[in-house]
Amino acid sequence: MDIRKCTLCPRKCGADRTAGGGYCKGGASVKVARAALHFWEEPPLSGENGSGTVFFSGCPLRCCFCQNHRISSENYGKEISVRRLSEIFLELQEQKAHNINLVSPTHYVPWIISALELVKNKLVIPVVYNTGGYETVETLRMLDGYIDIYLPDLKYFDSAAAGKYSSAPDYFKAASKAVLEMHRQVGKTVLGEDGMMRRGLLIRHLVLPGGRKDSAEIMEWIASNLPKDEVRLSLMSQYTPCFESARFREINRPVTTFEYRSVVDRAVSLGLSGFMQEKSAARDDFIPAFDLTGV
Repeated sequence: MDIRKCTLCPRKCGADRTAGGGYCKGGASVKVARAALHFWEEPPLSGENGSGTVFFSGCPLRCCFCQNHRISSENYGKEISVRRLSEIFLELQEQKAHNINLVSPTHYVPWIISALELVKNKLVIPVVYNTGGYETVETLRMLDGYIDIYLPDLKYFDSAAAGKYSSAPDYFKAASKAVLEMHRQVGKTVLGEDGMMRRGLLIRHLVLPGGRKDSAEIMEWIASNLPKDEVRLSLMSQYTPCFESARFREINRPVTTFEYRSVVDRAVSLGLSGFMQEKSAARDDFIPAFDLTGV
């Protein structure tokens, strides 16, 4: 990949990363806002010890309700070398993390691969690719053999909603192809004797206010296009109005119990399995402090 004409994400903005950030705000060096044990992922990822989470700065999406907007949109973080990134991976492993969890990694894939190469004989825990789902198949293919667990969002089926709330009307077109490529690479979900996830695909979907019909379309697509016994679903209820969500009255409120339960019922009726949150999970105190911890 030529960082002087970046095409890592579906926007293919062609930015010269050596001269400044692209649409994602990613420059020529890795930028990280936090690297620490995180206990609020799904149970087979967090476990008792926590997930070794590395939060990358910047993002290819522009979600108006992003809880991590300080790092995704404002690009808060610290530039580090590839070698330092590889050291962070080993430090998290030494802290007994169950996995290395790469959050919003898309725009730094070549750097991440280089860091993983540096520790390939020392890193023994699974590597998780935690993404908003807005990926290209070409970039994902670069990761084949490096990633053990894919943890993508599948946010929208409707292109109008994706354009309105995340400035990506082509979201589902890109994300659906990406999810299929992820499954091709990692195959069936594998759990260890301790119940921790070792390999596989875990698809997240956040139910939005007024979006239950769009959510149902997502559930139906998953059930029709992926082996239901091989993948897991995480159906999230924690939508909280924040950042710029007040611009859109229809999503400037929490999700109702009826809205969330109707999506859960549809997922269950389709035979999808995984993790369905209680409505009490819709709290903003699960957002970590982006204070350069571990960087």
